[in-house]
Amino acid sequence: MTTAQPASAAGSPAHGRLAARELSLAYDDRIVVDRLSLQIPDGGFTVIIGPNACGKSTLLRALARTITPRAGSVLLDGAPIGSYRSKAVARELAMLPQSPIAPESMTVRDLVGRGRYAHHTLLRQWSDADESAVTEALVSTGVADLADRQVSELSGGQRQRAWIAMVLAQRTELLLLDEPTTFLDIAHQYEVLELCSRLHREGRTLVAVLHDLNQAARYATRLVVMKAGSIVAEGEPGAVLTAELVDEVFGLPCVIIDDPQSGTPLVVPRVMRDPGR
Repeated sequence: MTTAQPASAAGSPAHGRLAARELSLAYDDRIVVDRLSLQIPDGGFTVIIGPNACGKSTLLRALARTITPRAGSVLLDGAPIGSYRSKAVARELAMLPQSPIAPESMTVRDLVGRGRYAHHTLLRQWSDADESAVTEALVSTGVADLADRQVSELSGGQRQRAWIAMVLAQRTELLLLDEPTTFLDIAHQYEVLELCSRLHREGRTLVAVLHDLNQAARYATRLVVMKAGSIVAEGEPGAVLTAELVDEVFGLPCVIIDDPQSGTPLVVPRVMRDPGR
């Protein structure tokens, strides 16, 4: 069996505010992530890929402090993330989970306003700064004209942009997105990824879990490839995404060519013949 390219061979990541050290994650007695270490480069667009049930989303939730490690730690600015108060974490990083659901009759503006919760105290409630953050987030994601619509009335792409607006309203440098294109049609998938790419270019640090290898290769500045709870390769897409790795990790025979639009790696599956014919 071909050995996947080790992380060190694909280039060392830059210093980052968010990291995992010897992290182990479990559900009851089932270990999902085993002694994993990862540095998230500041200012990058890191995309985590891997087959189903390999621990991608579980890792992302641990980075966002929504689950507690069995062992090891997640570090934020060098300190264990569990040592921070919840609101302090929410002022530093924002997490968009898979398929979030808004309460009935909630408008887009109200949804986005929820992103300001971490900035409120008993003595400081809604302010001009909150209003400015919400307006900026609505405009940035292209949903300002939908502000008074109910979230339930929106199309899939509009709804996802509204949720991203809520995350942006937190005004954090770190954005974590768990499968942000799930259940969207192909046009809306690229619409959301283009938005994420623009947010990255504007200076935010993004970490996303994606299923589509070609989308990951096109938009990521760094790929993290997982299999069975471990990282098997890490680095720039052009260095990491090889035919050997795709076959080993995903069980997909393929060839890799240059994407004619972006120049990034493009995975082309080989024709698989039915052996019974």
